[in-house]
Amino acid sequence: SVDLIKTGGFRVGAGEIEAALLGHAGVAEAAVVGVPDDDLGQRIVAFVVGDADPQALIDYVAQELSVHKRPREVRVVDSLPRNAMGKVLKKELAKWR
Repeated sequence: SVDLIKTGGFRVGAGEIEAALLGHAGVAEAAVVGVPDDDLGQRIVAFVVGDADPQALIDYVAQELSVHKRPREVRVVDSLPRNAMGKVLKKELAKWR
């Protein structure tokens, strides 16, 4: 499932991280994906629409949830790719580099 990320021996739900990010005043939308990582298996990457500093968001998630659930990378984007039904296309996001 794209919503379950296996990182560093942990299984982390993307939805939990997205919900935490959405709790930050600077985040309008958030989508979290796992991308392949040699050391971790997958690393957590968050794509956010809004006006927030990426490092501040990483620190925020670490405080709200726990350190192993924080994104390794946060990318601020203008919009998230969606299908005709309005669902975020996570498989597309996972390819963004």
